[in-house]
Amino acid sequence: MNNRIKKPDASYREDIVLIRAVQAGDKAAFDELVLKNKDRLFNLIYWFLGDYHEANDCAQETFIKVFKSINKFRFESAFSTWLYRIAINTCKNRLKSATYRWKKKTVSLETSNVSKNGNPSSEIVNGSPTPVMALEKKEKIMRIQKAINSLPEEQNQVVVLRDIQGLSYQDISDITGLNLGTVKSRLARGRLELKNQLKGRI
Repeated sequence: MNNRIKKPDASYREDIVLIRAVQAGDKAAFDELVLKNKDRLFNLIYWFLGDYHEANDCAQETFIKVFKSINKFRFESAFSTWLYRIAINTCKNRLKSATYRWKKKTVSLETSNVSKNGNPSSEIVNGSPTPVMALEKKEKIMRIQKAINSLPEEQNQVVVLRDIQGLSYQDISDITGLNLGTVKSRLARGRLELKNQLKGRI
């Protein structure tokens, strides 16, 4: 017996209902799936790409791919697992593209001034008593994000999925196709590298 099987929660059951509706031709159900998952998906992609506009484009591209292939979804994993897998592969392709590399090299200083409803890092800064403290917190987050983005791809993925998205080791294993031991070892190496990079900086 597979001891990994657990009782589906309400969100999982809701996803199943919506997906079956989409597969039956209900486009409004797909809109519900998008609304339900868009914030978490955007935050995941943003931490991989580090740019609001790129992350927004990549999130839209991910949902287009999901819509085109949702009839192939066989309910063998959670919808979120399948969605994240598509998102990560889409991020990989974008990161490898010559256009993205060029844009990263010529990024404008305006990227540090993105509006609150855009950049997730600015959303984290709420309730700060002074503008100076808010700026310091935002700069700290940006340093962390830069350090994460500098990690090798294999470590970057598991650090974002575990420490930023808060996914379980098993979820990460399902999304990446790695065994649990590999997930844990890559996470440990990634955390150690981050600790070394950020020492005395945050």
